[in-house]
Amino acid sequence: MFTRPLGRSGIPVSAVGFGCWPIGGMILEFGKPVSYGAVDDAESIRAIHRAIDLGVTFFDTAEVYGRSEEILGEALVGKRDQVVIATKFGRSYDRTRHDIGPIDVSLASLRKSLEGSLHRLRTDTIDLYQLHAWDCAAEDALAVREELEDLVQAGKIRGYAWSTDQIENVRLFAEGPHCTAVQQHFNVFEGNAEILAFCEAHHLASINRGPLAMGLLTGKYTPQSQLSAEDVRGGAHGWVAMFPAGKPNAAYLKKLEAIRDILSSGGRTLAQGALAWLWARSPVTIPIPGFKGIQQAEENARAMEFGPLTADQMSEIERLLHSEEGVLS
Repeated sequence: MFTRPLGRSGIPVSAVGFGCWPIGGMILEFGKPVSYGAVDDAESIRAIHRAIDLGVTFFDTAEVYGRSEEILGEALVGKRDQVVIATKFGRSYDRTRHDIGPIDVSLASLRKSLEGSLHRLRTDTIDLYQLHAWDCAAEDALAVREELEDLVQAGKIRGYAWSTDQIENVRLFAEGPHCTAVQQHFNVFEGNAEILAFCEAHHLASINRGPLAMGLLTGKYTPQSQLSAEDVRGGAHGWVAMFPAGKPNAAYLKKLEAIRDILSSGGRTLAQGALAWLWARSPVTIPIPGFKGIQQAEENARAMEFGPLTADQMSEIERLLHSEEGVLS
């Protein structure tokens, strides 16, 4: 089985993890949809079981991902010892309305969030507990880090991380001995190379959210595609660069066409090629593509059968992307 260590913890996990945001159902943020539409809970559970059958051992969720923690917890009954669970805290959340509110990194909120996640996930310990805030004051982050260290000693969590794309945040958390990873946005098109290099130098796993560019790298979208306003990609959120105004980013579609043949080489699908690119990019990357059903679960899990792209393929992709940037500029 293709595995990678979860950073300093040394815990072996499957080289691909599964991101559980899409299976959470309808989620709002300040009243606006930030989910991937309706889901079938039974299908989600079947997909998780199939992923485990195919060797996936790492699942990432969050307190604010709707019903995601409950669904994952139900799916893992009798299977908890086969997997590594990561979840997140740090945002206020109305569970009745499934509405995400402001960042809240108070220690009281942290403890309440942890107990809630433990209950929903039906477990006694969270393997990786992640701060789910794009930024916060350094003194607050330091207090959170020290509390997380205490929770490791208490056996409530095994390690912690920050889901962030700011190197200053990564440096601060990495000073804690049980900081084992960073969750960062990374894919063929986008990503903070400085954070990735820091992870390599400090024995941290780079957990990659958005590895398929919110679906753009699957190849199923065309310039004419229009996402519903009920879909996070169609809600005109400023941070959804891949789908401005609900339509696929034309520049990225052109880049995808330039590298399509390489990503899909050797019998891979485009999605599998995008994951293979991440594995070849660094020995510490662990992509966590989302899923909503068995078909996506099988495709993402079977990417491990192909492994990373070759060095020559990586060089050619870099050349083609730079050439395309020159054309688009």
